[in-house]
Amino acid sequence: MRLLLKLRAEADQKDVSLDYNKLQGFVYRLLQESGYPGIHDKEGYKYFCFSNVFPFGDMKTGDIRNFIIASPNRNLIEEIARHLATVKDNPIHIGDCTFSLYGSSGFNLTIPPAPLRIASATPIIIRIPEYNYDLYNLPPDERKPRYVYWRPAISFDAFVKQLSENLVKKYNKYYGTEIEVTNLFEQFFFRKSVHTRLIIDGKSYGVAASMWEFSWNYLSPTQKQVIEFGLDAGFGERNTFGFGFVNFIKPQNTLPHANR
Repeated sequence: MRLLLKLRAEADQKDVSLDYNKLQGFVYRLLQESGYPGIHDKEGYKYFCFSNVFPFGDMKTGDIRNFIIASPNRNLIEEIARHLATVKDNPIHIGDCTFSLYGSSGFNLTIPPAPLRIASATPIIIRIPEYNYDLYNLPPDERKPRYVYWRPAISFDAFVKQLSENLVKKYNKYYGTEIEVTNLFEQFFFRKSVHTRLIIDGKSYGVAASMWEFSWNYLSPTQKQVIEFGLDAGFGERNTFGFGFVNFIKPQNTLPHANR
């Protein structure tokens, strides 16, 4: 389930859409105020993700911006919505930006019949563990102890297989199932690399991420279930830091430069 917040800028202010640390802080405050105070310290997957503030760009007083929080946990989204209804007149602070709540609405994303296309709205982070270096024939100069972040110097096959493994593992953990899918993806199109930073326990870490499009002409029932779950839980890693938020895009006849 997803919750769309419509935010009204209360001053002329700078774009905050790519400041993932400040967006994360805003979401965790909302969760704490909505009855989920311990989720930040919870071990393992937390099963939520969020978008950028969009549309991008600096703001003038009165401009409307959008922000989406998503989770397969319907109760979590509904509790946030209930909390916002009780404090709708209070200012909303995201970093140095101040907004008022112009409106909010909850909705479900249901995968339509194929063909289907999905694009990453925020960068996807995938790590390749050291024990898979030989499996994916990683170049020697790309190998580091423990893991490396996927980048274009590493095969696309490594990215897609690790992304499939990540989504299936999260799905199984959430639902207590043991489904096995070797590859969730039919066609994929690499858009660009993104180099960003994670703030963990006050320390800044450089991270390689990437933007993608995915396309299917056919989805099995299991593929559909897992991809639909990923729309709300996030694709890849570090979803609660603002990464791996994905959206439907308008269908087209072909996906240019697609890789299989």
